[in-house]
Amino acid sequence: MRYDVIGLVAGWSLILLTIPLMISGAIGYIMHDEMSIILWSFVPAIIFCAAVGLILIRVGTRRDTADRLRDREAFAAVALSWPLIVAVGALPYWLGPTFHGPITWDGDGGTLYEIMGGMIRGWFESMSGFTTSGATTIDPYASPRCEGVEDCIASQPYGILFWRSSTQWLGGMGIIMLGMLLLSRALGGGMSIARAELTGPSLSRLRPRLQETAKALWGIYIGFTALEFILLMWWADLSWFNAINYSLTTMPSGGFGTTDGGIMAFNSPLVEGIITFFMVATGINFTLFHFLLLKEYAKVINDQELRVYILVLAGAWAVFAINLVHGAGWEWGDAIRHGAFQAAAIGTSTGYASADFASWPVLSLFVLLFLMVVGASAGSTSGGLKILRLRLAFVLARREIHRMVQPRAIVSVRMNGEVVDDSRMWVVIGMLSTWAALAMISLVVLAFFEPTHSLETILSVIFAALGNTGPALGAFGPTSTWAGLNWYSLLYTSLLMWAGRLELLTVLVLFHPRTWRKESKS
Repeated sequence: MRYDVIGLVAGWSLILLTIPLMISGAIGYIMHDEMSIILWSFVPAIIFCAAVGLILIRVGTRRDTADRLRDREAFAAVALSWPLIVAVGALPYWLGPTFHGPITWDGDGGTLYEIMGGMIRGWFESMSGFTTSGATTIDPYASPRCEGVEDCIASQPYGILFWRSSTQWLGGMGIIMLGMLLLSRALGGGMSIARAELTGPSLSRLRPRLQETAKALWGIYIGFTALEFILLMWWADLSWFNAINYSLTTMPSGGFGTTDGGIMAFNSPLVEGIITFFMVATGINFTLFHFLLLKEYAKVINDQELRVYILVLAGAWAVFAINLVHGAGWEWGDAIRHGAFQAAAIGTSTGYASADFASWPVLSLFVLLFLMVVGASAGSTSGGLKILRLRLAFVLARREIHRMVQPRAIVSVRMNGEVVDDSRMWVVIGMLSTWAALAMISLVVLAFFEPTHSLETILSVIFAALGNTGPALGAFGPTSTWAGLNWYSLLYTSLLMWAGRLELLTVLVLFHPRTWRKESKS
């Protein structure tokens, strides 16, 4: 293992993180947060990022480090950099007034137990943000800021709320991928890092150089974010603060809100319609938008994954609407409205809620669990297993059945007209089997940690964490927070979010003995 490479990637990632931290502090100042809160929430994190980042870059790297990047180092660097970034991202919550920390904001002091609990909840909140999961523990039970207020999340400082949204926006496309764009000369090695951080089985090059590809993808990402902000503020008449926060959390399929009610608090079909459009967009492979800009319409129309994605969302919408009318007595207008929103929100792992879907009929709950697991398209910002993987697995199963009937037949697995070789197929099967095994192990672990909760609750928490969806069912539905989970469960589910965001295999590389084999030369 070439540890200098890991140091280079982690160092530059920390340096880059100082920018959104400073912007969040500036937003807090503009919105008249208390100066002491701004200083304690963001200055220590900025100093840590700058100091540790510079040390890793200047002391822990070699002159030829960028040229020594291999797949092994790329995957290890990404997998290890994320927990470091998450730990820094937790500091504003812990040092600020969001959770109990070493700084006493409520005047009553804090016990060691409360401080430890605040640290764990800060870590969870940060991990949920950067992995775009959207689950939160900001609750009157956990936050000293919420004493005597009606809306716990809305009572948090503006700078903290913006920081929550920023973590999701950065995590959606990958903070290290952003580093590749801004610091391409320093980081180098691009394709290996891209494969380690970006979601989906493969990454298509849109341009001859990977930095140009990263620029194209981030350009689309920023463009959609800006467009949603304009529509929410000028058409839906949201405040600029709400408009920018919901834009920052929609495009990464995040789900954080600025109030306890989230989208439900607006009760606006127009707001829901705008956000639904952009949620559906986030679930599409971003390379297809690039093809649209190049007027290569045939590649978009003929994309098989896109067709299945639209079919899955439309099917879920239809099931929700019919089930809510005939199973729950809803009016058709409300059923169509909220069915469409939740199909997009859960199908893309965004996790917003326009209604309390945890109380919906059992058929709808089953479809919601199905959407949590499946996710959307590869190359999108959504979580889950991805439609491309499941479709390839289905085609592979069909091929094997055909071989049983006709042993001598030669049947190729194709996607968009191209033959998928067996090596790639085995990676897909490995990913699916690993996901299923981890889900089963997690069921046992959480059942042990949370013996009082129902099977529905525990299973949905696992799917929501692994799929980076956020709200679950049962006791942790859209009208509840995850503050009711004990410390062990919070730590464990945060690890599931990490593994789900990096698509399991990137994380599992850390546990392979050959990853850490000592280099014999240079």
